[in-house]
Amino acid sequence: MTYAEALQKIHSLLTFGSRPGLDRMRELLRRLDNPQDKLRYIHVAGTNGKGSVCAMLSAALAAEGYKTGLFISPYITDFRERIQIDNQMISEKALTEAVEETFPLIEQLRAEDIIITEFEYVNALEFFIHAKENCDVVVLETGMGGLLDCTNVIQPPLCSVITTIGLDHTAILGDTLEAIAGQKCGIIKRGSRAVTSAQDERAMQVIECTCEALGVPLRKSSEIGLTVSEQKLSGSRLCYHGRDFFLPLSGAHQVENAKTALAALEWLNDGDLLPVSDDAIAEGFAKAVNPARLETLCVNPVVLLDGAHNPNGIEALKGAIDAFLADTPVICVMGMLADKDIDSAITLLDGVFTRVHTVPVNNPRAVSSAALAEKFRHHCPEVQAFDSAEKGFDEAFALAKQQHAAVLICGSLYLAGEIRPYILNKI
Repeated sequence: MTYAEALQKIHSLLTFGSRPGLDRMRELLRRLDNPQDKLRYIHVAGTNGKGSVCAMLSAALAAEGYKTGLFISPYITDFRERIQIDNQMISEKALTEAVEETFPLIEQLRAEDIIITEFEYVNALEFFIHAKENCDVVVLETGMGGLLDCTNVIQPPLCSVITTIGLDHTAILGDTLEAIAGQKCGIIKRGSRAVTSAQDERAMQVIECTCEALGVPLRKSSEIGLTVSEQKLSGSRLCYHGRDFFLPLSGAHQVENAKTALAALEWLNDGDLLPVSDDAIAEGFAKAVNPARLETLCVNPVVLLDGAHNPNGIEALKGAIDAFLADTPVICVMGMLADKDIDSAITLLDGVFTRVHTVPVNNPRAVSSAALAEKFRHHCPEVQAFDSAEKGFDEAFALAKQQHAAVLICGSLYLAGEIRPYILNKI
């Protein structure tokens, strides 16, 4: 089997979509000899900030010398971003061999009318590969929700982390913060420890009540003694335990994410579960990478790529624009999926941009660029719909050069994945 054939096998399961529930996953893992039970985890759920917190945790643990697995979603440009060891994508050979060994089980289950989805299979591959590689710890990001997310088949983790909770995937998780928080809190297990980012008081109450009911000690990001000495578009200079270090992920929201990651690392140190030194934290955080999260792709003119696609993410993005580009005209290139809260996102961005280029996203759930442009017309003086993301970016980039403006691409991680290679190759 070639690598291309392995990817084709994986993506052939996309047809079956997202199907909450753990029975299928448990049966698949049983036939794989339950690799998930051979590993230790930090389990991370939330609406926004999951990927960044996972990147910081993984980098710090690897810097300490632990063989560290990482599972994230979605990927931006390379499928193997989803399964990493020591912050490096697994090899094409490793993925191919794992698919070759495990995919016959998928076909066997299908013959028994047990349909495994793509996300379930990729998660099973992660368990299989990380167990085979004898990882010391795995930083495990949920896909959607928590309670019924297929990552939630693990035994009590070393620590459960809940990042910022907001309204997203409401058709599946519920249309209130309390309901969504309840789903996210499904990863908190008796016998473990928990961490939470700053939350709306409604979500915080659900988290506190869950931990109290399960007898799980909770540490909040607000308890972390982290100070900020400098914030720039290139990142933030921070001080923790009297030590200065640089975090190359920009924005106030990334400082909050750093506090959340530090709270989890403090639990590991306090319980002597997986000690991580301040030196390793400083080294790891300085290497933390999370593409398409306020990522600077060019400095002259400034080109930023961000995957913000829900109200919480858009608010964080707007805060960063206000902080770093207050005196610079900003041209936006935006594409979104139709099942996101488009109206709220656009309302939050009212008056922020001098010009907006709406573009299609290569996803069956995408809203058309024309429909998105129509929604934006009351919130920006100049709006134009394009039939390709590349054309929308090219014109924005040319105008930015002429007008000494910045370009921001946002609205969807799927759009970010499509356009990132094109931009990097062009500039």
